[in-house]
Amino acid sequence: MRNIKLKNLEICTLGSHCSLQVLKGAKDENFSTCLICEKKRYDLYKRYSFIDRILLVDSFEQMLEKPFQQRIKKLNCIFIPHGTLISSFSPDDIEKIDVPFFGNRYILRWEADRILKEKLMVAAKLNVPRAIRDKNDIDRLCIVKLHGAAGGRGYFTVWDRNSFDEGIKKLINLGSISSEKDVYIQEYVHGVPVFLHYFYSPLCNEVEFMGADRRYESDVDGIARIPSKQQLNVNIEPTYNVIGNIPLVLRESLLEEVYKMGEKFVRAAKKLVPPGIPGPFCLEGVYTKDGTFITFEFSARIVAGTNLYVNGSPYSEMLFGKEMSMGRRIATEIRITNSNNQLNKILT
Repeated sequence: MRNIKLKNLEICTLGSHCSLQVLKGAKDENFSTCLICEKKRYDLYKRYSFIDRILLVDSFEQMLEKPFQQRIKKLNCIFIPHGTLISSFSPDDIEKIDVPFFGNRYILRWEADRILKEKLMVAAKLNVPRAIRDKNDIDRLCIVKLHGAAGGRGYFTVWDRNSFDEGIKKLINLGSISSEKDVYIQEYVHGVPVFLHYFYSPLCNEVEFMGADRRYESDVDGIARIPSKQQLNVNIEPTYNVIGNIPLVLRESLLEEVYKMGEKFVRAAKKLVPPGIPGPFCLEGVYTKDGTFITFEFSARIVAGTNLYVNGSPYSEMLFGKEMSMGRRIATEIRITNSNNQLNKILT
């Protein structure tokens, strides 16, 4: 475990994504809170009284500077990673940041690389879509994705080599990628998109199902509001940029399999990326017409869909009997491990 004092801990994160939920949950568990905030966003975050300390930066890249890391360590901070960290920094940079991280920082490399991501999902024996290694093998509807936590930006659908080449050319012209080697092709699976939120506690070796959501993506979800006979006349190409999240409650008959998938994923993560995945994670996929879940992604940290449940979800209420957001669940785990002198089980 990295050196850290056991008294007067502060919970720290980047000012973006789900930082409000994380720090509100930390304050609910009586921790001091610290926000690394870009100057352009200060007017937003200064409104919230549960943020005790704001460290202003010109950009998040300042976190890579040694003096800044030393400042965070002197404040006795535990850093909570989320999607903005992955989209802002390379895996190499994340692994070099000399600040105690909640969870396994090394599994974030597996999230950012879609080949490694596929390897872990297959090792967990999850149902996964077919990956297309060669554009000449595209013979059905597929989706092309960027690596990393792109929030759906840059994704596009293809059905043959020509449509793939056309989409790649647009991304290169936009500066989103440098070549077609920067994308991942996956068979498009029809069904209801669902994002399953989990928390794994190494203290009790239990997987907790904390909630579920759907994402509202622009413009693909907005296109559905246009009458079908007019869609071909509207010059809109479907994109998958996430705008927000919609709460979802699953059929109770699906829950047993939900837990089994989470448990299989935790076992595979322990084997392939020690120490595994302490803390929050998300399995992302679609339910098909027969109720089968096809996992097309995972997130190895807290996801923005949990922002729906600042006061807890129906599932967390049934587990804990009180308001329990994912942010507060993280803080609870830190508080318990700190009191038991077991922070080494949840920090890297």
